[in-house]
Amino acid sequence: MTQAIAGKRVAFLATDGVEEIELTAPWQAVRDAGGQPELVSLDEGEIQAFRHLDKAGTWNVDVTVDRADPSGYDALVLPGGVANGDFVRGDQRAVSFTRCFVEDGKPVAAICHAAWVLAEADVVRGRRMTSWPTLRTDLRNAGAQWVDEEVVADNGLVTSRGPDDLKAFCAKLIEEIAAGRHTG
Repeated sequence: MTQAIAGKRVAFLATDGVEEIELTAPWQAVRDAGGQPELVSLDEGEIQAFRHLDKAGTWNVDVTVDRADPSGYDALVLPGGVANGDFVRGDQRAVSFTRCFVEDGKPVAAICHAAWVLAEADVVRGRRMTSWPTLRTDLRNAGAQWVDEEVVADNGLVTSRGPDDLKAFCAKLIEEIAAGRHTG
């Protein structure tokens, strides 16, 4: 991959229960494109990643969400995982952090159960998006136009269904980060 996003800082907002491949694949895509990924989490220390229901690796937290300044980042990635999505959407600091990116027109990419965070942030109304299929009703109830596609981009908001869609998700998130802020 070319250095499409050289020097751009990308926040990855995740906590315990994150689906490991949905963290590692976009992280590597950002690095390969010249970006600077940083792990933002709810607490200091490490987070525990999972491979579906089995424990996987741990990741060191770079900064806690209450200390992270959205204005210092160019984009936000919300990795999936059932527990991760639920824990992150339950933390008002994380929800506010996410809302700031959308309101500022910065690219936001969410995969799988991370779409819950977007619904909680009340930023999906009128947006075309996808997610893990079981979130369909939640997103429709929050005002989104839910579709069953591998990747959907709507004015800087990139969403995908799950691990099988990672190649398309990563390519689209890099494209959107390279494009920069979106208006409208």
